Amino acid sequence: MLHFPQFDPIAFHIGPLAVHWYGLMYLLGFALTWVLGKWRIDHGKTDLTLKDLEDIIFYSVLGVVIGGRLGYVLFYQPSAYLAHPLSIFYLWQGGMSFHGGLLGVITVMYLFARHKRRTLLEIGDFVAPLIPLGLAAGRLGNFINGELWGRPTTLPWGMVFPETHDGIPRHPSQLYEMGLEGFALFALLWWFARKPRPVGQISAVFLMGYGTFRFLVEFTRQPDAFLGLLIDGLSMGQLLSLPMIVAGAIIFAWSAKRSNRAPKP
Repeated sequence: MLHFPQFDPIAFHIGPLAVHWYGLMYLLGFALTWVLGKWRIDHGKTDLTLKDLEDIIFYSVLGVVIGGRLGYVLFYQPSAYLAHPLSIFYLWQGGMSFHGGLLGVITVMYLFARHKRRTLLEIGDFVAPLIPLGLAAGRLGNFINGELWGRPTTLPWGMVFPETHDGIPRHPSQLYEMGLEGFALFALLWWFARKPRPVGQISAVFLMGYGTFRFLVEFTRQPDAFLGLLIDGLSMGQLLSLPMIVAGAIIFAWSAKRSNRAPKP
C-alpha cells in the first residue's frame, strides 16, 4: 500500500498570483504540441507551415477550454448548471471534459481547414500525433491535484488518497491514463505516422486508440459520485468513448476503401 505524496497544488507565486501545477501542465502540453509539430514540419511530414501550426495551437486552446467546459456541463451536470448558469464561467472551481474538449478542437479544426481549403481529416492527420503527450501532461496534473482517483484495490501499488477520507487503497488511475492515453498512444501514433498513410487513417487510429484506452482505464477509475455507473454498469467516460471507437473504425475503413479505389500512377 502506498500513500499519496502530499503535493502542493500551487507551483509558485508571482506576487499575489498563485500559479498551479495543473495550469502549468496545460502549458506544457501545448508546448510539446508545438515542438512535435515543428519536427513534423521540418521533416517534411506535411506541407503546413510553422505559422499554420501556431494558428492551430491558438485555436485549439480556445476549443479545449470552451469545449471542455461545455462538455462537462452538458455530459456530467446539466441540471446543476441549469439551476446556476453563471457557475458555468467559474473555471477555477474545476470541471472539464476531455470528450467536450475534443469536440471543441474538432470544431475549430474544421473552421481552420475550410479557411485553408483543406479537409478536416487532412488537418486531423497532422494534429493527431501531437496530442497524446499533452494528454499525459494533463493526467499528471490530475495526479498532482490528487483528483480523479481510482476504485478500491488490493494490488501492492494501491494508493491512499487523503481526499477520499476513507483510508482505502485505490488504483492510481490518473497514472494509468497518463501511461495509456499519453505515452502508449503517442508511441502508437508516432510509429503509424512515420510513413505516408491514406487521408483519415492517422485520425482514425487516434480515435480508436484513445477510445479503447480510456474505456479500459475507466474500469479502474472511481465513477463520479453524482453520476455513478450508468447503462450496463458503464461509466459516462466509457459511454462517451464508445462513439470514438466506432467513428474511428468507420473512418479507417472508409479511408482504406477510398485509397484502394484511387487510380494507380
